[in-house]
Amino acid sequence: MNEKDIVLDVLSGVKSSITGYATFISETANPQLRQTFQQMRDGDEKFQYDLYKIASQKGYYVCSPDANQSDLNNIRASLTAGGTAGVHAH
Repeated sequence: MNEKDIVLDVLSGVKSSITGYATFISETANPQLRQTFQQMRDGDEKFQYDLYKIASQKGYYVCSPDANQSDLNNIRASLTAGGTAGVHAH
């Protein structure tokens, strides 16, 4: 396994961990445990971003092109209009 494969594998694993933390946080009632999961998630997000920057500099990871302002406005409008989609208040 070469360096590029290792870096991309680690990035994938950290992404999975971050997703898992979101579930743990949303399902944890204990404030201290919730805070611990949030701190762990925050640490993984920082690590992921730092590793992404290195991978990008080495050409291991190529991002999608930046969205233009019109795209951003459309996404923002759809999220604002449908921001509660899928959330049911009882």
